[in-house]
Amino acid sequence: MSAKLDEKDLAILYLLQKNCRMTAREIAKTIGSPITTVFAKIKRMEKQKIIKDYRAVLDSKKLDAGATAFVLASFSYRDGETFLSQRVIAEQIAKFPEVQEVHIISGDWDILVKVKEKDVNAIGKFVIDKLRTVKGIEKTLTCMVFATQKETTEIVLPVNKEFLKRIQ
Repeated sequence: MSAKLDEKDLAILYLLQKNCRMTAREIAKTIGSPITTVFAKIKRMEKQKIIKDYRAVLDSKKLDAGATAFVLASFSYRDGETFLSQRVIAEQIAKFPEVQEVHIISGDWDILVKVKEKDVNAIGKFVIDKLRTVKGIEKTLTCMVFATQKETTEIVLPVNKEFLKRIQ
């Protein structure tokens, strides 16, 4: 871990990952620290960008965006005499609202894109009418998701096992 985090920091992060609506008072009570300490630690971790944001996790199926696909894309590093940047292309793709994730990857493909849309047709329309029109994209491979067993944003933290027993 690049940032120096103590046991209380990790406990706070663990609790916030489970429920970002927990108040500093609730966290303080759970971990046995003064509320001022908890509040200061949260603010420090926000400033350090360890805590990047707070979000609600929505049910995409109930919001008419129940189809998920992973799209592999390769691109040409050249457009005539101009060199194209993989990072710039990834940034362009990230601007599309259907796109949840964009990763620059190794191997036979250059970029991995996670897309959520209404249905297979909408994903096809995205790939054909948007993704493939990005300058430099040469080919794509779309992998439709049939079922999802796990989808999370949580990061495994080295939290004290005694702490975990106490809060469960």
